[in-house]
Amino acid sequence: MKRELVTAKEPKAPISEMFKTLRTNIQFMNSKSNRKTMLVTSISPQEGKSWISSNLAVTFAQTGKRVIIIDADMRKGRQNVIFGVQNDRGLSDYLSRGKKDDLVDYIKETEVQNLFLLTAGKFPTNPSELLVSQKTLKMIEQLEEVFDIIIFDGAPTSLVTDSMILARLVDSIIIVAQYNKTKKDQLEKLKKDIQHVGGKIAGVVLNKKKCSKKGIYEKYYYADNVQMVKVKDKSL
Repeated sequence: MKRELVTAKEPKAPISEMFKTLRTNIQFMNSKSNRKTMLVTSISPQEGKSWISSNLAVTFAQTGKRVIIIDADMRKGRQNVIFGVQNDRGLSDYLSRGKKDDLVDYIKETEVQNLFLLTAGKFPTNPSELLVSQKTLKMIEQLEEVFDIIIFDGAPTSLVTDSMILARLVDSIIIVAQYNKTKKDQLEKLKKDIQHVGGKIAGVVLNKKKCSKKGIYEKYYYADNVQMVKVKDKSL
């Protein structure tokens, strides 16, 4: 595992406590419904979505829940690097193969107890077409029978349509925004685009804001049931 997995390496660190707070907020929002699937995405690359999704997955696994993180950024996925596993058989390989393939053969264990990973797989020529297939729906149904929490690490929305396809299929969506980079009008547009396809936004995580030594995180405000949370990313 890389040092990016701070919640696994330093579970009592202040930044790990921040992720636990984020986990609690998500659990609270889902308490009255049986929501299992969530998509973590961002507008642009390098805003920290893979870091957020991997550490959030660890905190859910630490509660005893069976968790799987799916690297759905089939163009530039990096969850295999974060968790230190091979990317020989992943999501793209499973979706592009025949119906007889067993999904379990593509899922990898991680060093974190209760946490499993489906890597991005080999770079395909048609990621969007793979995601829009019926096999993706069947895959999600299969995973829901086995896992308590299913987290998709999606591609940036400004580059490709992959995450917008997934937004229609998951129970909730978390948007990662970068402090002093992501524009408010970009978030507004993404919000409208997600709502247009029927997606449900759970919240926005504000990432890469320099924090004083006195506090690692602070809560911002509520707007349309979206909680703004500041996250300090040590690894980026």
